[in-house]
Amino acid sequence: MTANTILFDIRFDLLEPNQVLDWIGARDALSDFAYIVTPNVDHVLRLERAGAELHETYDQAALCLCDSQVLKRIAKLLGIRLTLVRGSDLVAALFSQVLQPRDRVCLIGGGEAHKAALAQLYPEIEVIQHIPPMGLQNKPDARTAATDFAARSGARIILLAVGSPQQELLAAEMARHPGSKGTALCIGASVDFIVGERRRAPPVFRRAGLEWAWRLGSEPRRLAHRYLVECPRIFPMAWRWRRAERKRRKIDRLR
Repeated sequence: MTANTILFDIRFDLLEPNQVLDWIGARDALSDFAYIVTPNVDHVLRLERAGAELHETYDQAALCLCDSQVLKRIAKLLGIRLTLVRGSDLVAALFSQVLQPRDRVCLIGGGEAHKAALAQLYPEIEVIQHIPPMGLQNKPDARTAATDFAARSGARIILLAVGSPQQELLAAEMARHPGSKGTALCIGASVDFIVGERRRAPPVFRRAGLEWAWRLGSEPRRLAHRYLVECPRIFPMAWRWRRAERKRRKIDRLR
């Protein structure tokens, strides 16, 4: 049982990256199915407006890890400690440190060239891929096909690269599939960084918590609205949550 804390009504597990790798490394292709989610600010804001189904996908995850330096710093201002586990770093470390020759990885989503690129980078690891159609969240048959493919894959690691919240919903659906085994990770665009399709922010940006600024400068048309309009809503949300928590604690003391 890992230590955890609650922020914005989300359970965050307090593991360092090396501990997460050890946890995954202790599992194999026959382990009971488990999945990992890595929420960032965008995920947290989406959850605030979401219904119960999406909240349950995070609640049911084996590990819920903070993937945002900004979120970690907001938590610190609220008196809450979070550990930072960047999803892109975690996936890269899986390939370089955890996966062994002849291990199988099942990639759900990603680009058509990703399977070949990963095979070239890691020739001793078997990579299989299923690319579902766009709009997966509203296509039950497509979700079933992806879930069945993963369950039949015999993979030690399943990488869900279909974007949020589709990947979290798909992970929860896989957990309900009687044939599911192994460990799934909701990874967003992590494979893009591994194969060099996108460039990660330089380390100085990552250490300063400014990876979002680097990405905004790299893809302004795609990310401007998210980072400059949507994401700043996290600050009034934090203020409301702190007020609600203080009120709850006051009521608890009076009982």
